Amino acid sequence: MFVKLKHYFGCYTIFAILAAMLVNCKNDEKIEVLHNGDLLFVGLPWQYSISDNSDITSAIMASTGDTDDVNYVHVAIIEVEDDSTWIIDATVKRGVARYPLDTFLQDFMLKDGSYPQFDIKRLKNNRNAKSYVEQAKKYLGRSYDMYFLPDNEEQYCSELVYNAYVTAGGGHLFHRYPMNFKSSDGTIPVYWKELFGMLERPVPQDEFGTNPNTMSQETCLKKVDIKIVH
Repeated sequence: MFVKLKHYFGCYTIFAILAAMLVNCKNDEKIEVLHNGDLLFVGLPWQYSISDNSDITSAIMASTGDTDDVNYVHVAIIEVEDDSTWIIDATVKRGVARYPLDTFLQDFMLKDGSYPQFDIKRLKNNRNAKSYVEQAKKYLGRSYDMYFLPDNEEQYCSELVYNAYVTAGGGHLFHRYPMNFKSSDGTIPVYWKELFGMLERPVPQDEFGTNPNTMSQETCLKKVDIKIVH
C-alpha cells in the first residue's frame, strides 16, 4: 500500500510540475498590441480602381502583404493614450489631423463594405516613439499636400512621418528617394493614374520625396502581427 501511495504521489507531483510549466509558458506568450509610434500602412491590390464598382474582397484576401502584391497607398501614425488608440495622419479629407482609430477605419472602408489590407510596422528601436508622436502633433491643422511637393507647409501622409520621426540631433529616421509609384511589372497602377488625373498632374514618378511603399521597406522598421479589423 505504501509503495502504491508513493507511486501515486510521485505521479501527482510530476503532473503538478508539468501543469505549472504549461501555465507559465502560457503566461509568457507574447501577445502583440499596438504601441505608441507604430505605423499603420494601408494596402490595396495593384490594379484596384477608384471608379471600378466590382467586388475586390477576394483580391484583398489573396494579397500576401508583400509589396509585389499590394500597393501601399497610405501611412498613418498610431498614438496609444491610456485605453484609447488615436491616428495622426495627413489625408485629403482632414488635412493633418488626430482622431480615433475607429473613425480612421470608417474613412477607409471600401465601396463594397470590405476593408483594405492594414499592416502594422514598428521601429526596431522604439524607445523615442513618444517624442516622434509629439513632433507629428506640431503639424496638426496643416492642409494636405495634393501635389506631393517636398518643401512647402502642406503635408502628405509619408511626408508627415518623414518630418516627425527626427532624432534630437536632427537626423531623419526615414529617407527621401526618387518616388516610385510603379508596380512590379513596371506599370503605373490604375489608382495612381486616376488620383493624379483628378489633380490634373502627372504621376510624380521618380520625383524626390517619400511614399508609403518605399517607406514600408525601410530597414529601421519591422512588421508586427496585429489584426486591425476582425
